[in-house]
Amino acid sequence: MTTPAARPSVLFVCVHNAGRSQMAAAFLTHLAGDRVQVRSAGSAPAAAVNPAVVEALAEVGVDVSAEVPKVLTVEAVQASDVVITMGCGDTCPVFPGKRYLDWELPDPAGQGVEAVRPIRDEIEKRVRGLLDEILPAARP
Repeated sequence: MTTPAARPSVLFVCVHNAGRSQMAAAFLTHLAGDRVQVRSAGSAPAAAVNPAVVEALAEVGVDVSAEVPKVLTVEAVQASDVVITMGCGDTCPVFPGKRYLDWELPDPAGQGVEAVRPIRDEIEKRVRGLLDEILPAARP
């Protein structure tokens, strides 16, 4: 069991925090459990998570129906070891000593579940790779 101090912290950021960042955070939480501290936020949060995203994740056993988009704060960035941006451009604050990754992925906004599925699958693949990097010994 990892101690809270040793838990890596990951922040996923996109513009609306209604699609890509929600999917990434949900997959990391689903796969890592309490071994990783997971946050997601948006530079201009939407009112709700994209319904097609909720449906696409439910198809693979991940429930985000209770999630709500959250506003990106400087504190969230400062508290994270890894910050993964997904199309938020220059609105994401940058701090020395943080690891930044930019995942270029299509925006699921306004798309149906058929268009969201390949985005979901790509995000899951990237999250699994990230998990192997930040918790290399934790995978069975």
